[in-house]
Amino acid sequence: MDESALRGGALMRPQRTAEGSKKRRGGAIEFRFAFSLWSLGWGGSMEENWRRGLLSDSEEDAQLIAHCHPATYRNPSPAGRYNLVVIGAGAAGLVSAGGAGMFGGKVALVERALLGGDCLTFGCVPSKAILRAARAIYDQRNGERFGGRLAEDPIVDFGAVMQRMRQVRARISQHDSVERFTRAYGVEVHLGEARFLNRETIEVAGRRLRFSRAIVATGGRPTIPAIPGLEEAGYETNETIFGRTTLPGQLVVLGAGPVGCELAQAFRRFGSQVALIDPQPQILPREDREISQLLADRLRQEGVTLHLGVQPDRVERTVEGRRIVHLASRTGGAARRLECDTILVAAGRSPNLEGLGLEQAGIAVTAAGIQVNDFLQTSNERVYAAGDVCSAIKLTHAADAMARIAVRNALFAGRERVSRLLIPRCTYTDPEIAHIGPNGQELDPLQVETRTEDLCHNDRALLDGEEEGRVRLHIHRRTGKIVGASIAARHAGNLLATIAVAMTGGLSIKSLARTIFPYPTQAEAIRRIADQYSLAQWGPRQRGLLRRWLAWQRR
Repeated sequence: MDESALRGGALMRPQRTAEGSKKRRGGAIEFRFAFSLWSLGWGGSMEENWRRGLLSDSEEDAQLIAHCHPATYRNPSPAGRYNLVVIGAGAAGLVSAGGAGMFGGKVALVERALLGGDCLTFGCVPSKAILRAARAIYDQRNGERFGGRLAEDPIVDFGAVMQRMRQVRARISQHDSVERFTRAYGVEVHLGEARFLNRETIEVAGRRLRFSRAIVATGGRPTIPAIPGLEEAGYETNETIFGRTTLPGQLVVLGAGPVGCELAQAFRRFGSQVALIDPQPQILPREDREISQLLADRLRQEGVTLHLGVQPDRVERTVEGRRIVHLASRTGGAARRLECDTILVAAGRSPNLEGLGLEQAGIAVTAAGIQVNDFLQTSNERVYAAGDVCSAIKLTHAADAMARIAVRNALFAGRERVSRLLIPRCTYTDPEIAHIGPNGQELDPLQVETRTEDLCHNDRALLDGEEEGRVRLHIHRRTGKIVGASIAARHAGNLLATIAVAMTGGLSIKSLARTIFPYPTQAEAIRRIADQYSLAQWGPRQRGLLRRWLAWQRR
């Protein structure tokens, strides 16, 4: 069996007919099942748009801007043809430009907003900062079982939480700064809107950049569901929520994907009353059902109200400025209404395609993004794409990996295929939900064996009070190679790295059984599954031979 089969294709559970099939959905797709979507375009000036979610009176946000879109910066004058022009300076764009510049290419990097993109400004960095603060507060409240007793509930200073986030974000922004990319990688940074004029020329701020190759890495933006009254009532997205300085009293989150679950739990721990809504019957619909259920149970335990299998019918705004979300059941149940002061939309992402002049460059697009082949090449042979603008997998590390492929293929005659990437994912709730490869519902049980280890049997998890977790491995019955894994644990993302290495290297589960894991660690749960699998390979005949051998030794 070839490696592509081991990555899932030939091991998938046989599909039912179209009439009987049920398609799984995640991210933006969750809401497509319930109602049509439209994507919020950029209104107002360019600067007004990228300053959304930043504070005008914040020293830290001023430092972020100084690093990633300095007011005094002047674009260089283009001269001659560039080896590579990169449009967009998010994860994919920075990796593309830095990688090409590192090897001596003449590179131009174009960005209309802040270098670092959503990950730095509105995504991974700020969200993980507040998740860490929420976890610290949760641990304080629950310290009694470890012998720490508080006279009263810890006071949450939400302003201080957000201030720390801005401080850390400003510090990290140095890594993505204009100064660093021009000095360390020799990249020409051009700030402004990019637009294709033809198949080999881009215009930025009135200047023309001719290229041998280009990479479009413009990323995406929040998808806004077409719910009547939502626009008039007002809402937050990940692009605005991190600019808050006051804690919402009552928060309704639309979408129980990774962003929705992470922020719902965080704001509940800060003290908000939180309701999480999704038209799918489970949170994190892409994940293993049992693994996802562990998180759903924790969210309910912490006080998050889950409304699953329902969809918002309409939204109203009262004269007092409150929002009322009306819910319609997909199963015929009674309609409900939720009152709140803040609505957070977390219904997936849409690609940034507008204003690029893609048609002038002969670049084909669909509603899902730029069309690319397996080598990330667009319908214009000179132009490649990477990241959210062309991929269904909208993750920072996926954008990074795609950018590396795009650069090698575009500049160095590479033939690397994006379909060969093995991309893990992690939702950074508590417990974290991490996954790689197909999940159990997608695999053929005749070819794949699934083994599970609950963390209540792991010494370190018991010592840490984190026994409500699970490790699940899917193992090819013939080769013994791991074809997928799901983990629920407080540090599931770190545990998954071991499995990702094994899968990428083509190691068998027996290789993990031979690996010495330090004690006590939660990673031993992986080794325990490997031991159990190895022992199960000994059938009655082999065990009988061993017993006779040991009996002979006792003579």
